[in-house]
Amino acid sequence: MNTVLLQKDLQELENLGTYRSLKTVDSPQGREIILDGKRVLNFSSNDYLGLANDARIKRAALEAMEEYGLGAGASRLICGNMGPHEKLEAELAIFKNTESALVFSSGYMANTGIIPALMDRNSVVLGDKLNHASIIDGIILSRAKLVRYPHADIQALRKILKNLSKTKRKLIVTDTVFSMDGDRAPLKEIVDLARSYEAMVMVDEAHAFGVLGARGSGLVEELGLEGKVDVQMGTLSKAAGSFGAYACGTKVLRDYLINKSRSFIYTTAMPPALAQASRAALKIIFDGSHLRRKLLENAEYLRSQLLEMGFDTMNSTTPIIPILIKDSPQAVAMSKRLLEQGIFVQAIRPPTVPMGTARLRLTVMATHTQDDLDRLLNVLRVL
Repeated sequence: MNTVLLQKDLQELENLGTYRSLKTVDSPQGREIILDGKRVLNFSSNDYLGLANDARIKRAALEAMEEYGLGAGASRLICGNMGPHEKLEAELAIFKNTESALVFSSGYMANTGIIPALMDRNSVVLGDKLNHASIIDGIILSRAKLVRYPHADIQALRKILKNLSKTKRKLIVTDTVFSMDGDRAPLKEIVDLARSYEAMVMVDEAHAFGVLGARGSGLVEELGLEGKVDVQMGTLSKAAGSFGAYACGTKVLRDYLINKSRSFIYTTAMPPALAQASRAALKIIFDGSHLRRKLLENAEYLRSQLLEMGFDTMNSTTPIIPILIKDSPQAVAMSKRLLEQGIFVQAIRPPTVPMGTARLRLTVMATHTQDDLDRLLNVLRVL
């Protein structure tokens, strides 16, 4: 290996302000964490409802470990299909109001398994330009033609679909809540277009699951689109505080993915203790309208105050609140100064976001107090 070339590339990243390094957390996830030995207020976690360290979820995992052990031992098609997996899937299907569900070991594995299973080199996938990287990688693996439409631009999507009217198989795929911008997809309009042009629709509800909708199942529920979206994918590692992902849809979809999705077929099953923990999280989410209400109130307060202070929060309408900085080194410097004041807010830079759109990415939790929010705002005022 030519380490000189690697070091040269790393130096270029440093010069551009896009070099990354790991920080170490030595505490449970929460509104406060121990980061590199220092207690800080945490505004960088996707643990929206504060469930990652919830006693009920930990208890469910421990009890499952006592009963089932730690590892699943094999893929689910060999001998790794265990009771907690099937119970979780049944409960997810009820929660998402679909016929069926299939659990994957991570969100990345779900997107890189579902899309190649459904699409091939004779297909076309239409994706929002700001879709998550795992969606893009899933499309690349499928060998389908990728057509990216400008972010949330329904008119552009309509024009593309009109020109693809004779294509045999078409799929529109979008995040429902965009992970770096905090805005929502125009999903109702996308579903209407898909019907008109005989396209399938797949959504990634990773940042909407547990957050949006009356029972917290996501944007599909909130907009009354249940039964109109072909594939609902989402993760159990954010608002649910656990780990893993799901694909919800018809029973035929589930059977098809079991037989065709390589990232499901060729990997060891999720540890049963995590499946059991996710079942406990589902119950809390279903009963947790007070948590969602507090989360959204916190987000609205913080966003309104930031706007009043003159910050650009882009088009955020969710607990993901970006502060647009544009310049990568400046975003990194601001993140560093916040950390010096005991507040952890991660700087997000290219290639995660487009060039010239570096930002601070704030994520709010239901467990943040009014004092936490005001402390952050007071520090930002004097940066």
